[in-house]
Amino acid sequence: MKAFVFPGQGAQFVGMGKDLYENNAKAKELFEKANEILGYRITDIMFDGTDEDLRQTKVTQPAVFLHSVISAFCMGDDFKPAMTAGHSLGEFSALVAAGALNFEDGLKLVYARAMAMQKACEAAPSTMAAIIGIADEKVEEICAEVSKEGKGVVVPANFNCPGQLVISGNVEAINEACARIKAAGAKRALPLKVGGAFHSPLMQPAKDELQKAIEETVINQPTCPVYQNVDGKPHTDPAEIKANLIAQLTSSVRWTQCVQNMIADGADDFTECGPGKALQGMIARISKDVTAHGIE
Repeated sequence: MKAFVFPGQGAQFVGMGKDLYENNAKAKELFEKANEILGYRITDIMFDGTDEDLRQTKVTQPAVFLHSVISAFCMGDDFKPAMTAGHSLGEFSALVAAGALNFEDGLKLVYARAMAMQKACEAAPSTMAAIIGIADEKVEEICAEVSKEGKGVVVPANFNCPGQLVISGNVEAINEACARIKAAGAKRALPLKVGGAFHSPLMQPAKDELQKAIEETVINQPTCPVYQNVDGKPHTDPAEIKANLIAQLTSSVRWTQCVQNMIADGADDFTECGPGKALQGMIARISKDVTAHGIE
C-alpha cells in the first residue's frame, strides 16, 4: 500500500524546484500562481538566491511547501496515495495532496504560519536541540524536571524515530536539559541553529494568530486518510483535521507514531515528496520491513 510523506522546514536547498519549473508546464503554472499569491517572486529565491535568503522563515516554509506539493502533483498517474502524512510544516503539504485543502488556501495558510512563527520567535529567546541515543521516556522525564524547577520551558518537540528526538524551549532550559540528558547517557545533545522553540508552549502567540486563519479556511474531506502530527492517527473528518492543525504549533510532532500507525494500517511503500531525504532516513529507522524512497 502506497503512502506519501512530506518534509518540513530544514529540508530546503538553493535550486530546489528549478528543474520542475523549466521542464514541466503544470509546475511552471503553479509556481507562477504562488508568486502572484505571495506578492513577491519566491521562485527567484528558491532557484538562484543564497542559503541565507532561503533560511528566512517567511521564505523557507512556503518554499518547502511549494516544492513538495508541486513535485507530487507533477507525478501524474503515479501519484495515487492510500494515505498521506507530513512532518510539521509538511502536514499542510499532505493535506493539499489529499485534497483536504486547495493549493491556494494551503499556500496562504503556510505563509500566515511562517509570519506568525517568526513573530513568536522574536518575542522570546528560545531554541531547539537534537537528542540522539537515549530513550524517549528519559528525555521526557528530564524535560519535565527542568521545567518544574522554574528554569524555563523545555518540552519534547519532535519524536522523529527511535533514539532521535528534538526538544524545544527557552535557551537556559534547553542548555540545562542538554547537560542532564548527556549525563544520563545520551550519545549527543546538540543545540540546533534555529530561531525559536517550535512545537512548544512558546508558540502560543503564533497559534492564536494562525487559529483565526485556519478557522476561516474551507477544509474538505480528503480523498485518503491524513495521519496528523498531534496524535499520529488517521483523520478524514474536516472538523477534526482543522482542530488538529490548530493544535499542531504548540504540540509535539509524533512522527514515529504516524509512521508506525501507517504501517499497521497497511503501508509498505513510502514516497517522500519534496526536498531532501530526511523522512526516508527516519522511516528506515522506524521499520526495516518497508521501503522508503524519493520520487522516482
